[in-house]
Amino acid sequence: MTVRLPDEHGRLRTYEPRTEPLAPTPGAPLVSRTVFSAAHVVADPYADTTPDSPAAVDWDATLAFRRHLWSHGLGVAEAMDTAQRGMGLDWAGAAELIRRSAAEAKAVGGRIACGVGTDQITSGTLAEVRAAYEEQLALVEESGAQAILMASRALAAAAQSPDDYLEVYGHLLRQAAEPVILHWLGPMFDPALEGYWGSADLDAATGTFLEVIAAHPDKVDGVKISLLDARREVDLRRRLPHGVRCYTGDDFHYPELIAGDEQGFSHALLGIFDPLGPLAAEAVRVLDTGNTEGFRALLDPTVELSRHLFQAPTRFYKTGVVFLAWLAGHQDHFAMVGGLQSARSLPHFARAYELADGLGLFPDPKLAEERMRTLLHLYGVTP
Repeated sequence: MTVRLPDEHGRLRTYEPRTEPLAPTPGAPLVSRTVFSAAHVVADPYADTTPDSPAAVDWDATLAFRRHLWSHGLGVAEAMDTAQRGMGLDWAGAAELIRRSAAEAKAVGGRIACGVGTDQITSGTLAEVRAAYEEQLALVEESGAQAILMASRALAAAAQSPDDYLEVYGHLLRQAAEPVILHWLGPMFDPALEGYWGSADLDAATGTFLEVIAAHPDKVDGVKISLLDARREVDLRRRLPHGVRCYTGDDFHYPELIAGDEQGFSHALLGIFDPLGPLAAEAVRVLDTGNTEGFRALLDPTVELSRHLFQAPTRFYKTGVVFLAWLAGHQDHFAMVGGLQSARSLPHFARAYELADGLGLFPDPKLAEERMRTLLHLYGVTP
């Protein structure tokens, strides 16, 4: 059986789906790297909502997906941008997600870290930004999860200089109960974060970022770098204080950054590890044995899919992530909070399906094929 898929020029071409999945199975805990998957949320498709309405979440399916990731030995990075934080999921929804996921993690013994931001306000003074961060930090710590201090749109708007970032982050780190992960999210993921750390010059911004860490190394477990610039991440990684980890957030270069070099390596906190979860975990287990070539052989072929999903406008990668979760059978529908399922084109979906199928990512290739045919039919593609 073949399926006709539209290419980027709108022409239909024939594709023959695979019949067998790759089928990685859960194994031993990961040892050599700490790996988080930033996880998506599953919308409630029956909720009567509009794009501006508060998010309606299918909690059973959302938590089931997190159990899927934990079963493969991955940690879950919760309420991050992959969960449509600030793009459909408001603070009230994120707070509920954090409470539920943290409780589920405790019940199954899964590792979890949760995003702390300021999205309960859209703008404000530095004092108001600090207060918003404090409210969210308190909730995450009360839930028992590790905190990830995310970049703040409100802080980017309110800060007048690098000193304002030093003051706000220093204040938060001094009161954090446990070491946190600092997240530097680049403007390709959120244009409102242009000039974060007080400068559009990335060298100057890096200097301020490192100054924050150097002042509080005991309160920083690690840093997540999402700039899609492997050279810059390696340079920053080598300048971190001893004991502070680098978690790659580079969805374009993750195999080489995780594998590392003679001077070190990156751990991982990645949105692409939502659809790649089982395969990524298997690759890291191979790396645990010291087999870097085997690790790269498993993970390098996934980069083409990741670059496709994260192509500009990069912030809409969530649409492809949820699309693949639907094809893989992790949810019964392709609906997203905020209506974000409309953010990518049919040719984009078709190529994502082809690449994911070629990698063997679908546990049931026939189900994935049937769902892809359903989507094609809805767009008017006839057999």
